[in-house]
Amino acid sequence: MNSKYNVAMAQKIKLWNLARLIPYDKNAREHSPEQVAQIAASIVEFGFLNPILVDSNDGIVAGHGRLSAAKELALDVVPVVVLDHLTENQKKAYILVDNKLAENATWNEDLLAEEIIKLNLQDFDLNILGWTDEELKALQEDGWASDIEDVEKNEENLDGIMGKIVIKLEPDYKDQVVDAINKFAEENNIEVDVS
Repeated sequence: MNSKYNVAMAQKIKLWNLARLIPYDKNAREHSPEQVAQIAASIVEFGFLNPILVDSNDGIVAGHGRLSAAKELALDVVPVVVLDHLTENQKKAYILVDNKLAENATWNEDLLAEEIIKLNLQDFDLNILGWTDEELKALQEDGWASDIEDVEKNEENLDGIMGKIVIKLEPDYKDQVVDAINKFAEENNIEVDVS
């Protein structure tokens, strides 16, 4: 692969004992106990997929939250990548840029809602995703963007009293959604005709 840039790349991941790692005492990024618990839950669910980045003096460059989560999980070792090519100033800058660049990304909320709805239909524990219950509810409600047709009787608009909701679904999920709607309607004594 040709590039006009000389880009350093990690060559291998190593496993290091937690006691060997030295947190950066001027790390400006803070991790609440709730966020550390979320990171720990993610590690349990998916594995320790994102190594901690360290310098050649065992100092952490990126991954303080992952280290805290590893301690919560009482892990003995964690995966690390040694960044031995950075200057002291580059290390300090990377500690900042690693966190800031992730914050600068945005979400395609339609695609996000679609993926969350699919996971929810498969009974995946959505709490592991890191969103609050309120955020998940809002995403899922917005993701159901339904067209409500006005129903009129004698020129009186009955929208809100009676309406038709059209939801476009992938065929793989239709039966699950119909079952969920019927169950909800039955539990809440709501008359519904799902077809």
